[in-house]
Amino acid sequence: MKIYNQTNFFKHTFCEFLQIDDFQFPESNNYKSKSDSSYYYTKEGVYRKSNHWGRVANCRWKLKHAKNYKNQQTVIGFAKWTDFYPINSTEKTYFLKVDFDQKTVELKPKKEKNTNHLYTYVEAQKRKKQVQQFFKDDKWANYFDQEIEELRFKIITDFISSNKSLQEIKMIFK
Repeated sequence: MKIYNQTNFFKHTFCEFLQIDDFQFPESNNYKSKSDSSYYYTKEGVYRKSNHWGRVANCRWKLKHAKNYKNQQTVIGFAKWTDFYPINSTEKTYFLKVDFDQKTVELKPKKEKNTNHLYTYVEAQKRKKQVQQFFKDDKWANYFDQEIEELRFKIITDFISSNKSLQEIKMIFK
């Protein structure tokens, strides 16, 4: 596993920053980007003060934020160096976490030992989009004789736990 620090964390990485409300960003920050984001480096990680999150240059940096966050609002986030993961890799270091009650799916990096089925970043992104669409669209269920929520649970669980396509898994349940 690659080790990240202030010289390489901004090169094709995925990270989830934690929103920090009680940090005073120093006047003499370590780096200010062309898009006005400021960075302050510590031994443990990096603070980022910015009004844009998500796709950041060649990175995918998410902000774990309070419910009242609005895009284009300037906030400070913190991430440990160990929270950065490669996205342009053939390493299978990501899994999908599904909340069936909320009908949401999240891409998560593997931390420590993990029993989830792992994918590369690109594979996990594709599967995430397919699961999101599967939650939105109910037309496919007309072709099955089972209750939709139970069927959806079985299909999605199999889909995120294997390398099978959605089509292959649906055929099993017909």
